[in-house]
Amino acid sequence: MEKKRILIANKFYYPRGGDCVVAMNLEQLLREQGHEVAVFAMQHPENVESGWNGYYASQVDFAGSIGNKVRAAKRLMGWGDIKTSFNRILDDFKPDIVHLHNIHSYLSPVLAKIAKCHGCRVVWTLHDYKLVCPSYACLLNGKPCEKCIGHGKAHVLKNRCMKGSLVASALAWLEARKWNRSVLESYTDAFICPSNFMASKMKKDDFDPEKLHVVCNHIDPEKLRLYDSVGAGREDYYVYVGRLSPEKGVETLLNVASKLPCNLKVAGDGPLMATLKQQYSENSNIEFCGRLDSKQVAELLSKAQFSVMPSECYDNNPLGVIESLCAGTPVVGARIGGIPELLDEGNGITFASGNRDDLASAINQAFSTQWHYSSIKEAAGVRFSLNKHLEQVMEIYGA
Repeated sequence: MEKKRILIANKFYYPRGGDCVVAMNLEQLLREQGHEVAVFAMQHPENVESGWNGYYASQVDFAGSIGNKVRAAKRLMGWGDIKTSFNRILDDFKPDIVHLHNIHSYLSPVLAKIAKCHGCRVVWTLHDYKLVCPSYACLLNGKPCEKCIGHGKAHVLKNRCMKGSLVASALAWLEARKWNRSVLESYTDAFICPSNFMASKMKKDDFDPEKLHVVCNHIDPEKLRLYDSVGAGREDYYVYVGRLSPEKGVETLLNVASKLPCNLKVAGDGPLMATLKQQYSENSNIEFCGRLDSKQVAELLSKAQFSVMPSECYDNNPLGVIESLCAGTPVVGARIGGIPELLDEGNGITFASGNRDDLASAINQAFSTQWHYSSIKEAAGVRFSLNKHLEQVMEIYGA
């Protein structure tokens, strides 16, 4: 296999979220395969050392002083020192391929333009819906929304979709106009969509289907090792692991769980934590575990009868489902976004998103099903392996 020089760009370079983990794991495996890899990110105090930190773009922040906000707004448009710093690493490293990950806001889509002008092949993994929805999430008043998909982006301004703020929504609208579909397509050779669902929304927004490639997210190899270290045996509970926020459907789940005789463990934190803990404090079958570290999550998942992903938003290719399956734990998942693509009759049950009766029925069915936990774990370890992910990415690189 021909060795490549690959530059990976992501706005942060520490395990802040799924986008960072995916980018950092891919970087490590590319190095192990003998490719030369450089990294570009925004300066941030929590970044880990990459060897390329001196090239990073300066830190911007949308909070604080007017000066901070102005610098951050200029970054959205691709103005300021972002061009200088990115040109410098391109000139010095001379990559064959620039692989963009989560670059909006703190970096900029201008990276695609600059990379293409340097003669690089530009590949972009989409971790959210930003290219079709200026406010990222395809949500309006807490409900799925597609007003901007295929119909222009003015609805983000009309509905103040960015944090309810007219100023923030106006900036998002201007950003979407500057970095519109035709501009981004002209600078990007391939868009990687982690789910067929996301690819369908890109097509609906008139992106060229020939440039869209579906490549599922992978499991962090360290997580697999943690699951392997947990002793055998399942306990009498089911589990939710994730953010406690309205769009994740946790309010619907807890309402249902409070009326069932089964034990639910809830792991995670978020804006609803205090309210939900108070509301369900009298329910002895619901336990709030709070924020757990990776080892604790592995233990919790690996001993559960099943997990629940009750999303009421367009979850793209949720790592929560992938990690559960890799622990051998089946999933009761909402039929929304990319969740159903990950489940079949052997590893999970789906229900109508937001429907309490359907969720209750699915939970009862999951408890009465004889799951083959070891088979679920083995199949998921292959399906979501980093090596398989790399093989698909290398095809897109043109290796």
